[in-house]
Parts: sequence; C-alpha cells; structure tokens
Amino acid sequence: MITDNTKWQVDRFDDIKVLQFKVPNFAELSLSQKSLIYYLSQASLWGRDILADQNFKYNLQIRALLEKIVTIYIGDKELEDFVELEKYLKKVWFANGIHHHYSGDKFKAAFSATFFKEQALAAGATSEEVDMFCSIIFISDLYSTRCNHNDKDDMIVSSANNYYSGVTQAEVEEFYRDMASKGDKVRPVSYGLNSRLVKDGSEIKELTYKVGGLYGSEIEKIVYYLKKALPFCECELQCSSVEALIEYYISGDLQTFDKYSTLWVQDVESHIDFINGFIEVYGDPLGYKGSWEASVNFKDIEATKRTDIISRNAQWFEDNSPIDDIYKKSEVKGVTAKVIIVATIAGDCYPATPIGINLPNSDWIRKEHGSKSVTIQNITAAYNAASLGSGFAEEFTFSKESLDIAKEYGLLAGDLHTDLHECLGHGSGQLAEGVVGDELKNHGSTLEEARADLFALYYMGDEKIVELGIAPNMNIMRAAYDNFIFNGLIGQLTRIERGKTLVEAHMRDRQLIAAWCYEKGKDSNVISFEKRDGNSYVVVNDYLKLKELFGELLCEIQRIKSTGDFEAGKALVENYGVQIDNILHAEVLNRYAKLNLAPYSGFVNPRYIPTFDGENIVSVDIEYCNNYSEQMFYYSANYSINNNI
Repeated sequence: MITDNTKWQVDRFDDIKVLQFKVPNFAELSLSQKSLIYYLSQASLWGRDILADQNFKYNLQIRALLEKIVTIYIGDKELEDFVELEKYLKKVWFANGIHHHYSGDKFKAAFSATFFKEQALAAGATSEEVDMFCSIIFISDLYSTRCNHNDKDDMIVSSANNYYSGVTQAEVEEFYRDMASKGDKVRPVSYGLNSRLVKDGSEIKELTYKVGGLYGSEIEKIVYYLKKALPFCECELQCSSVEALIEYYISGDLQTFDKYSTLWVQDVESHIDFINGFIEVYGDPLGYKGSWEASVNFKDIEATKRTDIISRNAQWFEDNSPIDDIYKKSEVKGVTAKVIIVATIAGDCYPATPIGINLPNSDWIRKEHGSKSVTIQNITAAYNAASLGSGFAEEFTFSKESLDIAKEYGLLAGDLHTDLHECLGHGSGQLAEGVVGDELKNHGSTLEEARADLFALYYMGDEKIVELGIAPNMNIMRAAYDNFIFNGLIGQLTRIERGKTLVEAHMRDRQLIAAWCYEKGKDSNVISFEKRDGNSYVVVNDYLKLKELFGELLCEIQRIKSTGDFEAGKALVENYGVQIDNILHAEVLNRYAKLNLAPYSGFVNPRYIPTFDGENIVSVDIEYCNNYSEQMFYYSANYSINNNI
C-alpha cells in the first residue's frame, strides 16, 4: 500500500490499464462523515459477487478456480501458458466475468486447454467440472456474448447473462406486458428490475433478489452495513432513505424501491451520498433487469458551484430546447446537480466506472420529484493525468490550432458536457400521455444516451454558458465539438476488434450522432475527412451549423422517446450507430498500435482503515492500493460468501 497518488497506473494488460484515483479533502471530513463513508463502502463491496453472477451463471466458479490455480501454481511463472492464464484472470476480474466489460464478447483464451486441464485438476476441480469449464472457455460459439442486441435473433436465448433461465424473448415480453397492464399506469414500478425470470416446467415466475431470496447471503451483508451506517447519517431525510433501502432489500418490493428513490432524490443537503442497488439496465437487451452497482462519494464544494448554476437555470434550458413544445416540461422539478469526489466504487461501477450519473431512472419520479446528477471530478482528473504525454491527441488531431484548444479547454469541456448530459439531458423532456417508457426495447438505452448527449452538445454551443459564467469563452464549444465528432467517427474505433460492429449503447450513441451529422451536413461541408501523409483525420468546419444539426437530431430523438416510436428509433440506431467502415477501422487500429496505449481504463479503490475503541470508531485512515491483483485477491477472500468451485 502507498499513501500518495503520484503513481496513477498500477497495472496494464491486454487492452486495459488500471489506475488509482485520489480522494482529496478526505482528511478534512469529520469523524462522523468518515465513519459513514467506511460503513457505506463496506455495504458496497459486498455486492461484488452479485454482479459477477448476474453477468454469467458460471462466472463465480470460473473466477474461483482461476484464482486457486494462480495461487498454488509452483511451476515456471515465465511459461507462456501461465502468463496468459494469469492475464485471463485479470480480465475476468476487470469485467466481472468472462465477457468483455464493454463489448460483451467472450474473452479468447490464449493458454492451452491441456495446460488449463492439468492445473484445474491440480487445484481440486473434478473431471466433470474441468470438461464443463473447458467447453465454456474454449468453444468460441458457446455463450459467445453477454448481451445480444441483434433483434434478428432471440435476444434472450442468445445472451449469456444470468437474468433469465429457460424463457424466450417472446415469453419475457408477454410476461412483463401482462404485468404492466395490471399495474399502476401513472406511477409504474420498474417491472423485473430486481429479479431473475425463470421457466419451471410450464410456469414462468420471478425469483427476487432479496434477503431470503436470490443473493440473500450477500444482501444480508449489505443490509448489515447499511444499518451500521444509520447512526452517522447527516440528516433525517438521508436516514429515512437508508431505512427505505434496507426495507426494500428485505422485502424485494419495487414500490419500496420507488419510495427509497423518492427520498434519496430529495436529499440534496447531505455532504456524503451514495448509490446502492439494482439500477442500470444496459446488461439486459430488453432493458428490464438492473445490474447491481454502488458508489460512495462526497461533494466537491468548489466545483459544485458550476453545477449549482446549471441546476438553477434548468427551466431556461428546458424552455429553449429545440424539441417540440408538447414534449417539454412546463415545470422542471427537483433538478439538482453536484460535482463529487468518489470514495468507493463497486459492482457495475468497478473497476470501470462512469464519469457521471443521473438517477433515478423512473420517468414518473423524475417528473414529480426531479433527479439528482453528479459529475465525478476525481475520476476525470485521474483519466486526464494518466493521459498526459501519451501522444494520442497529437497522432489524431489535424491542426495545431485544434490541438492547442483541446489542451487548454478539453478537461473543462468534458466536465461541462458531463454536467449538462447528466443534470439536464436525462432529466429533460416528457413522455406523451399513455407512453410508459419501455417501448424502444433493445434500442432504448442507445437512444436515451444520444438524447442526453445531444442536449449537452446543443447547449455547449450556446452563448448562455458564457453568460452564466460556467465557460470562459466559446472555445469551449470548439473543444467539445471537435472531441465528440472525433470520438464518434474515429477515436472509439481503437476499442473495437477488427471486423466487429458496435454493440455497447454509449458507443452506438456517439457514432449515431456523429455519422448522422456528417451525412446531413455533407452538402455544406460541416464535417469533413481530410488526408495527410496517408492518414485520415476528421475536421469540424462549421461549428454553428453543427449546433443546428445537433438540435435537429435532438428534436427527432425526443419525439421518438416521447411517443415510443420503436421503428423510427430502430432505423436511426441501425443505419448510423452499428456498422463500422472497415478500411478506416484498419487504419485507425494500425496507427493506434504504434502508440502502445491501452484503450480501456479502470480503477483500484482506496481502502478505509477504522480504529475502534470497543464498538466505537475513533479514527478512519485511508490507504491507496498500487497492486491490482492484491486488491482483487483481497476482495475475493473478504467479500465473497460462495468463493469456492
């Protein structure tokens, strides 16, 4: 362990680098606040195995076996088979399973089946287990993708995630359609969010995640530490929200989850905050099932001044949005935003974490009570610090002027884009009467992320942000637009294996926007591809016209969401957000390979060390981890109940 943050990168393997983030101002927190962070962090870490099991039903067994092999191995550790097996384990840790955390494709094992069999048997696996694991790991077509979004297939049957068992896509859709038809139409719960849907004979039923139900042992631990956190809550509203979350974990009742979400979104005074639960639905192609995630954080007071300004002007942004008036909110309620310092990330936020969060997801709660948004300042700072001197920007930026603007304004532009995306973008607009919100099915996540991105991009080009004092000048627009169009058309291709299409919702969203604007602006040369020394570059030529195009597309995607126009949404995603130009892709990958960079990043957590006097905490110290494998083995040993094969 080390106690400073001078070393940002702690590991590098395959296409991944592991960084550490710092937690500035932790020492200035009160003992009560530090104690709250400690107990909430403990509640977070106990959900790790839930996510791994949600991702694939054999993940925990495979991880435990690989960990045991690596631990007891006494052979030549320079042997290629061992080196590759150890790397495979690191990837499994990072992705919380055997499928890539972003693409969802199953990892390809570069170690031999013979070596694996020998070591698995030596580690105590039975012959039957070894044969099963060999099939899973080495047969490429078996459980090939965690989440299949191709609606030409049965997306449930062909997905390897563990949200469903024995059911077809048609049966899932009918089950939840029938459930929704009998439920509250005004304030519907998030049907299916915290359960596995299974078919037992001819009966289809939900197995709920709760104390005494699925993941009951892990949830009992989460509840235990949430109860420990209660005496340190900072206000009555925060205490009530934690109590409601405990009640929800015990009952599994989704109405209680809505009660918790409503209380949580109204708590805007607490300095310490957290998320904990089954929340985001990106891992389910139909968008019903929530993956388990957690984050513990506290407010960055100085940086939050920026988001406070945005929140106070939420109605102005809504009123001046380029969408149709019928889809605008006449009264924006409860929009709060802050910049946070994350203290612990867990579940689907770990090791790879978002840089911004907007919750709750329920449309009716947003409409009646508002939403809470965060930009994670210390994560973006870690990304920025780790990228300095990489050569990436120099390789792919066409002009020195654009490069200089990116260097001066890029970090602020990125943070401001996240502020607008999370604070206002996701919370903007409203559904038409009778629209529930799940009509866009497998394309819903992509279109929602595109909607929030477009909202942010549109206003990044508005003088209002300078008038409000949250941007120094309109060079912020140039930095934001250059970066987004570059990333959508070129930059993110560095993360995709040659010959593949785009699968992940955020990637599809970015290419959809950039490719649509490129096509629609061709006649007036809004965006162009330029060549120099045989290399391709993307250049924005008309920033104001690009802003207009962002507004046009935002108007259409808001209409699609508000009316539940599945066919129009599907056409946008499939025409602009999925396919990749193979010639350009090959060029980009070749240029990127020369830089010797890893396109994906994730983080290790700091560790909070309490000192007790009896049952009372008298101090909490923070330690920073500089060893990725050490942290992963520690978590498996200390936060796993079923960690044996």
